[in-house]
Amino acid sequence: MTDTSSHTRHPVLGPRALWTGGAILIAVLAAFLLPARLAGSPDAPLLPVSEWVDAAMNWLVRDAAIGGLSLSDVTRALAASAQWPIEALQKLLAEGWISGAGFNKKQILPPASWLGVTLATALLAGRLAGWRLGLFTIAAGTYIATFGLWTSAMMTLSSVLFCVLAALILGLMLGIRAHRSPGIEPTVRAVMNVMQTVPIFSYLLPTLLLFGYGPSAALFATVAYAMPPMVHATVLALQSVPPDTMDLARMTGCSRRQTLWKVELPVAMPRLAIGLNQVVMMTLNMVIIASMIGAGGLGYDVLRALRRLDFGAAFEAGMAIVVLAVLLDRLTQALARKQSAGLRKGRFGRDLLIAGALVLIPTALSLLVPALAIWPKAWTISVAAPLNDAVSFVNQRFYDPLEALRTFALLYVMNPIRDMMQLLPWPVVVATVTIAGWILGGVRAAMTVAALALFIVVTGYWAAAMGSLYLTLLSVLVSLAIGFPFGIWAASRPRTQQAVQIFLDTLQTLPTLVYLLPAVMLFRNGDFSALIAIVSYAVAPAVRYGIDGMLHVPSERVEAAAMAGCSRWQTFRYVRLPGALPTLLLGVNQTVMMALSMLVIAALVGTRELGQEVFTSLSQGLAGPGIVGGLCVACLALIIDTLLKAAAARATQQDRSSHV
Repeated sequence: MTDTSSHTRHPVLGPRALWTGGAILIAVLAAFLLPARLAGSPDAPLLPVSEWVDAAMNWLVRDAAIGGLSLSDVTRALAASAQWPIEALQKLLAEGWISGAGFNKKQILPPASWLGVTLATALLAGRLAGWRLGLFTIAAGTYIATFGLWTSAMMTLSSVLFCVLAALILGLMLGIRAHRSPGIEPTVRAVMNVMQTVPIFSYLLPTLLLFGYGPSAALFATVAYAMPPMVHATVLALQSVPPDTMDLARMTGCSRRQTLWKVELPVAMPRLAIGLNQVVMMTLNMVIIASMIGAGGLGYDVLRALRRLDFGAAFEAGMAIVVLAVLLDRLTQALARKQSAGLRKGRFGRDLLIAGALVLIPTALSLLVPALAIWPKAWTISVAAPLNDAVSFVNQRFYDPLEALRTFALLYVMNPIRDMMQLLPWPVVVATVTIAGWILGGVRAAMTVAALALFIVVTGYWAAAMGSLYLTLLSVLVSLAIGFPFGIWAASRPRTQQAVQIFLDTLQTLPTLVYLLPAVMLFRNGDFSALIAIVSYAVAPAVRYGIDGMLHVPSERVEAAAMAGCSRWQTFRYVRLPGALPTLLLGVNQTVMMALSMLVIAALVGTRELGQEVFTSLSQGLAGPGIVGGLCVACLALIIDTLLKAAAARATQQDRSSHV
């Protein structure tokens, strides 16, 4: 007997839907009859949004006041107040306490010993997560010290610790508030989505205008960029607390505050750890960009090496950022697991005392043996020269085939696609994405994507947006063509998965600017170099979700296919692939987001799209165009995010209904 329940739940498009689709189709056809000013790509803003934003920023900086105090004085005071804890951490970890200046400079106390910090961190890592993480900590500290990057790494760590703490507190507070006030939760979620998709560069100019130049100004830009994941994670974590647990807390007479601190947050700790992990990653991803407005440390080392086209030095400093990111990620995850399982405070307190002694003893001895404080320059190791020689060898030895590949890709693939997308009338594109939103997610999704697309139109950034879209689509297609097959292959080989995961973690934590330099050195500036850099950065989520998609297909479905006599190809085509489709669609979404975030960085190699508009505005000090251009990038990201999430939800629903 045929099961018709799934057809009952998912009816074929009815008369009303057909009438709606017909009306939209008529609107698309009518778009070709519009005047040229509307049917083409608008080259001037229909609304002066950039001018409005410029005027608003000028008013904020010059005229806005709070209680008789100008807003700029308040923000500069906040920057000054944030400066002293960062400087205190930098003195403790990187510089030490110094008196005098110039030839009269004298060090009163040395900074914390690199050996002591490494051993103390290794002890805590071993206690929290086992001996492997302890050994990794020792290897990481040794690498940073022996490559002469310890002082820069400690300066970066000082800023990162403060930024992570600030983003964690603000994200928790805002997430708790949104969870307890369902009326404002959609607004908070929408604002956080926009903040998370606005390019990094767009945060820099308003920060410079309001907070000035320096490490504290970089702090505010970094916190604003890194906070949204913590807000999202807090809301989702608190929503996931079982109702039975909440009922038990009420029955035992817990107050609202006790319920939050004694019940909800401990239960939600594993999910909160995911948000903390994202905060750490995004903070470290911001350190290079923040170095453009005065933040020092490893970010400045990478930026300085990139300006000299010194790929080897940039790679060395970039790998130091990677090991810091991996170490902080593992430590925060292990601490969250221990806290959720019940941390033994007595033993942990004893470990802290031992760790303190491990720091203090080598630091005191460094007064007699300076090498214990800072690794001597004469002993430093460097692989920068061999790496640069390798890139130069490839460039010289394979110049002709590389140039032929670049020319072919530009002339026969990239330029035709770019020109075709630039010629598309904007009403057709807006109507197309609206139809897609309506089919996949209903009226709300259609209205959302239509409003986002029209914002790009009225601000005059349509042509630049099409340039961004063409590069993004090409990069995503190449990333998926590489990442999904490799992920599917790795999913069937458990022994290789751990090595693949380590490699993917390295790719996702390597600073984005490091991807540009080898591409530029091999293929020069332009769209093809940008494509290579974007694919290198965005392929990691495609591989990761390819693995996860295959691993999360229910085993009983695979066993049923085997019992039915299906071949391996049939099992993959009709069982594994449909079961993994929702996860794969989320992987497409994440790949798109990574590609868009890298696309803005790729503006440094001369692309002609929204990222270039934002970067040019930043270099010229134009707040309005820079912010509006960044918002247009966010609109593109949110349009694609809305469509892909709706498609993933639809695929999940259809997959479940087909197996009822």
